[in-house]
Amino acid sequence: MHHPIITLLGILLPLFTSLVHANVEKTIFLGPPATTIPSEAPELDDLGLDRLSPQNGVVRTQLNASFPTAEAPEGTDSWFFLENLTPGQRYEVRICWLATQPTSFTLSTHPLPSITEDSTLLTSLSKFSASRLSNPDTNLQVNSLLRGSDTKAANDPAPTTDSVLFLRVRAAADYFSNDESLMRDVPSVAVDVILDPFLWNVFPRSLVPTAGWIVVVAIVAGVVARWVVGELGRVIEDARVERDEGEAKKEQ
Repeated sequence: MHHPIITLLGILLPLFTSLVHANVEKTIFLGPPATTIPSEAPELDDLGLDRLSPQNGVVRTQLNASFPTAEAPEGTDSWFFLENLTPGQRYEVRICWLATQPTSFTLSTHPLPSITEDSTLLTSLSKFSASRLSNPDTNLQVNSLLRGSDTKAANDPAPTTDSVLFLRVRAAADYFSNDESLMRDVPSVAVDVILDPFLWNVFPRSLVPTAGWIVVVAIVAGVVARWVVGELGRVIEDARVERDEGEAKKEQ
């Protein structure tokens, strides 16, 4: 006989499968010490990067991807700017994309000094910035921040001193097709880029509702299990009483 908790979970878990619409890749990091902006770098507002902060933590956009090559073994680079972080606090950045667009993503974060000191990173960032600024109409279309943010807030000048990071996202096509056009020209990938602070540096803030559901399910499962055990004990006790009464009648 199945344990009642296992039976209950078997009923509830399929209800959550319909919520899974996308693949997810993530990176976890600590907020760096505050940095003076700009230091030796150009004005960050002129780079044309999508910006994320704990207050405006979601960007929905299209990222270019490519098949791995010797020069770019992890695909095409895209860059984002993370601002208003809290030094020493744990954060998570997630990339969510449709499972119908097979792509391999690699995420890494870089503080401002490392960008200016590493020619490879600086070249990659400069190329991406130039491609963004060369098409301002596209830049405005993809720079849609969710959770109630507005265009004015997204374009505010960077603060004088802030805990900031650059996010590098590399996207490599992860499929094979008999369609020559798909193999020649990899379509852009629709993604959600999510910055998620950790509560007490333990678990992501967005998981609070999920944790609440787990607690509710655990409580309900405990109550149901206790009732099932009580009913089962009562049935066993009734069967024992009937057996004893039957044996007593036979002896008489």
